[in-house]
Amino acid sequence: MRIGFGYDIHRLVKDRELILGGVAIPFEKGLIGHSDADVLTHAVCDALLGAAGEGDIGCHFPDTDPAFKDVSSIYLLSQTYEIIRRKGFSVVNIDATIMAEAPKLQPYRAAMQQNIAATLGNVTESVNVKATTMEGLGMIGKGEGIAAMSVALITK
Repeated sequence: MRIGFGYDIHRLVKDRELILGGVAIPFEKGLIGHSDADVLTHAVCDALLGAAGEGDIGCHFPDTDPAFKDVSSIYLLSQTYEIIRRKGFSVVNIDATIMAEAPKLQPYRAAMQQNIAATLGNVTESVNVKATTMEGLGMIGKGEGIAAMSVALITK
């Protein structure tokens, strides 16, 4: 068994759709990035790649490559899953935390978990997504960005 950790953060901006865990969430701002800037899915990708000893998301899907411009991060997760599967690994479980002052994410948790689990060929119970605020502290607490952390357990 191997464990990996992932983290991602992106700035919130107007005129951009907010995507977390592959779910479009109604909000007046979205995350800016080369892809769809889905911090949750990026953190999961990094956790899986780290556990498999395969670097990070930037090594495999660089923001300098126009092929990944505005790409769905769920697609990047499917490609990450293929990378670890080729090495003989399967996913045991994922645990992730989103840090955001707003919007409230509880209504979208189940859909995020289902999207991630389906992409990884797992049952929804093997993926856990939580959300917390920063109690008004820092850039996230001021509503300037959203971050996510994830751990992944994989096995051969």
